Amino acid sequence: MVNFTFHTPTKVLFGVGRIKGIGSEIKKFQVRKVLLVAGGGSIKKNGVYDAVTESLREHGVEWIELWGVVPNPVLSKVMEGISLAKQSGVDGVLAVGGGSVIDTAKAIASGVYLQDVWASFLGKEKITEALPVFVVLTISATGSESNGNFVITNEETKQKLGNHSPLVYPKVSIIDPSVQRTLPWNQTANGASDALAHIMESYFSGGGSETTLYVDEALSKAIIDATDKLMLNEDDLEARANLAWAATLALNGVSASQLKGDWASHDIEHAISALHPDVAHGAGLAVVFPAWITYVWKENEPTFRRWARNVWDTDDVLTAVERLKSTYKRWGLPVTLRELNLSKDEIPAIAQNATQLGEVGTVKELNQEDVEKILDLAY
Repeated sequence: MVNFTFHTPTKVLFGVGRIKGIGSEIKKFQVRKVLLVAGGGSIKKNGVYDAVTESLREHGVEWIELWGVVPNPVLSKVMEGISLAKQSGVDGVLAVGGGSVIDTAKAIASGVYLQDVWASFLGKEKITEALPVFVVLTISATGSESNGNFVITNEETKQKLGNHSPLVYPKVSIIDPSVQRTLPWNQTANGASDALAHIMESYFSGGGSETTLYVDEALSKAIIDATDKLMLNEDDLEARANLAWAATLALNGVSASQLKGDWASHDIEHAISALHPDVAHGAGLAVVFPAWITYVWKENEPTFRRWARNVWDTDDVLTAVERLKSTYKRWGLPVTLRELNLSKDEIPAIAQNATQLGEVGTVKELNQEDVEKILDLAY
């Protein structure tokens, strides 16, 4: 048995019409003024912005806006947000968007109290204080709406690194699946790929927790089933709800209890999208994960065979890998580096980037040579 701590301080309001409650929830924390962080403007087209600002206005919460967060969020936008937050005297941060927006909001919320926010990503400065973070989710993928994780890319150093602090768990997250019905299909598919990857990162590390392994198998099937249903009908609200809730549970601690996790596939994908910011995170994971499984599965054969049997209905791991790839293809996702328009000559640079802080992974600790071999398999 492995000891663990399970703590999910985020209050989640889930369902149609819940967005109108954001102002009331923020007011409960005596927050007077928030920095509203958003992406490229889609929330003004689907009605989310109007619903949020109407609720803020109704409950006397002031706001100032930071727009322009990109899909692989960057340090320069975080720095802009920190400066704006300090100048405006906000006492809270409200993310209205998907994982990139939420991660940017978390970095800003902690960064206003740091000498150098990037130093905290490198482990050189500790997060000891943060503004309260609130979320209105518009894309289900990263699980950032209910955890203390955030990932940012430093454009200058070409590093895409993760950070964590219990102080940036959102206080309240609102998830209204109905607003996700207007998403372009590739964003839905990328989100499903990301959520599925979060489950597999914990699952494959194995361990003695039968309960968590069974939960992870069920969550994997729920994501696959919901996404397949959305392929047939993108307006299917029940399928949207199931995908949204599974994506939240995939990275709020439920899927990882008693499992140490691996995260090598994420590290490799982060290297790809650090060097190629146009590569969507979920698309990159669809390319990396099957190759990683093919390379490492014999290191923890019983767990990989269990996954093959209980998720993909086969006793053969490599057959399961092909079924995983077929699922990605069905969803319109790439499964090779070639489909991401990457050349084979780039593999050493990606591998070096992935391992710049040391070996990655726990199922098998991977050095640069290992990562190059995985990327060769993915080519």
